[in-house]
Amino acid sequence: MIREGLALAGLGSYRPIFLGVLAETLALSGDIKEGLAVLDDALALAKASGARGNDAELHRLRGDLLSRLRSPNWTKIDACYRTARAVARQQGTRGFELRAASSLARLLSDQGRRDEARDLLAPIYSWFTEGFNTPDLKEAKALLDKLI
Repeated sequence: MIREGLALAGLGSYRPIFLGVLAETLALSGDIKEGLAVLDDALALAKASGARGNDAELHRLRGDLLSRLRSPNWTKIDACYRTARAVARQQGTRGFELRAASSLARLLSDQGRRDEARDLLAPIYSWFTEGFNTPDLKEAKALLDKLI
């Protein structure tokens, strides 16, 4: 149904992020490799069209999908999250930077690098002065509490 909707609606500059939604849906249904291919298409389309506003989230999703593979390459996953964070920082999209930092901090924590994870996430979380009931900030806070 998502593919049909994408085919019917032009979506313009929003098309890359909707492809991201399709990729995540494919991964949730078990087709991770197809989801990764769709993310590749989304990033290529964003680059070609100049619609780069969701690149950080697309890179973060790529890391998430890579982590769901049977034999994940943790170095590639780390690189995806770091790229997502760098893109978000460059674009000034703090919400996307928080998401990328939370994903990277979770990965670092799982690797036993708790101090590094906390030092990465804490300053970004501290930027926020409202919206603490949103899922992204709740998740970041729960992760920080676990890292203390």
